Parts: sequence; C-alpha cells; structure tokens
Amino acid sequence: MRGYEEVAVSGYEEFSAAVQERRDRQIFAYFSGTKDPQTGTSWCPDCVTAEPIVRAELKHLPEGSVFIYCQVGERAYWKDPNNEFRKNLHLTGVPTLLKYGTPQKLVEQECFKPDLVRMLFTED
Repeated sequence: MRGYEEVAVSGYEEFSAAVQERRDRQIFAYFSGTKDPQTGTSWCPDCVTAEPIVRAELKHLPEGSVFIYCQVGERAYWKDPNNEFRKNLHLTGVPTLLKYGTPQKLVEQECFKPDLVRMLFTED
C-alpha cells in the first residue's frame, strides 16, 4: 500500500488538468519524452536511464502526495522553444523531476542520482 497517488498524463493540457484537480495536495512531477507505443521506450535516452532510478525512490514520497508522470510529446514538439512546457513551466530538458510550485527540481543527469531524487522527495 503506497501513501501517494500516481497519475499518468500525456501533454500539457492533461498535466494542467491533473494539477488543477489536486491543487490542495503536494505534487511531484516527472517529465519524460513520450514513449513509442510499439516498444514502450522513450525517444529520450536520458529518460530511459532516469525512470527506474526515480521509480525506486517513490517509496520516499510524503504521505498523501501526488506523483504525476507526464509524457511531454514527440521529440520535434519538445525541441520547439515555444512548446507549453518550456513557456509555462520553464522546463529546459527532459527528464525533469520537480516539486510543483517550488523552485526545487532535478534536470537531466541529476535524475540519475538516487540521493538527489530522495532529497527532492523528502526535504521541505
């Protein structure tokens, strides 16, 4: 039994709706390149490396919090400097793990470090 809720979304609109529905709770969001439906693998090699590391640390999420797994779209969309993730959330790379509503975030290779992931999940 886990003490957090996990939500999987695809795209900015689904992400925004998920946040809006859960705005009264602490939200952690993980942004990844979209996975190929046939292979189940993201176009983003760093995302493929980071996901099992982040998932292994989910047990440290605060009780009652929300973990949103968000696929940001295809590579061409992600590379567009005007995509909603870049414009509205100021994301600079994937994978990105963030504590929503705070400046705390891990970007790209920082997500490869279990101790940094755990710190993001556990520190106020």
